[in-house]
Amino acid sequence: MLYVRKAFCLFIFSFIYSISFAQNVAVVNGKPISTKEFMWAYKKSHNGNISISYDTLQAYLNLYINFKLKVLDAREMGLDKTPGYQEEIKNYEEALSTHKKAVISSKDHDFLLNEYREGVLMFNVSEQKIWNKAQDDERAIDEFYSKNKQNYNKPLSEVRGDVIADYQQSLEEKWLKSLKQKYQTKINDGELKKLSRL
Repeated sequence: MLYVRKAFCLFIFSFIYSISFAQNVAVVNGKPISTKEFMWAYKKSHNGNISISYDTLQAYLNLYINFKLKVLDAREMGLDKTPGYQEEIKNYEEALSTHKKAVISSKDHDFLLNEYREGVLMFNVSEQKIWNKAQDDERAIDEFYSKNKQNYNKPLSEVRGDVIADYQQSLEEKWLKSLKQKYQTKINDGELKKLSRL
């Protein structure tokens, strides 16, 4: 009897999980990315376009997951606890409330606020992990140029901007690779296929 009850509970739990997972496009480190949030972000960055191919959605979801991974890293570093960050978010919340118009639904308000919070965190962590390193570490830039000299065919002084941009790109790729090893991500391909048929 106990076995039957346990099996039934497991069945119900897995059924509930499968229903809730179906409403998410992905899960990053145990935190779901809801279909509503993802589509809101997608439409916002694509001028409200809703006729979407599967490949386009998949490419955007990969970018969105990368964004979420960086935000996760920023939170783990405690960047969301700094007084500067908290002050900036408070000011934005006040500005949003002051300029809130009847056309902004509470759902849009929540998405906007969350987008801003996470956007600032992503900017702050990228500054530390990529941009400052690429600007300040002369030796690393010289080493990167030496290793990839064949790609430039000019002295460093003439292609410095290109070298720094490429170095930043390599730093970002290494960072994302380490984040993907550290945090588990799961994409709900079925939900993505459903969305591409809308």
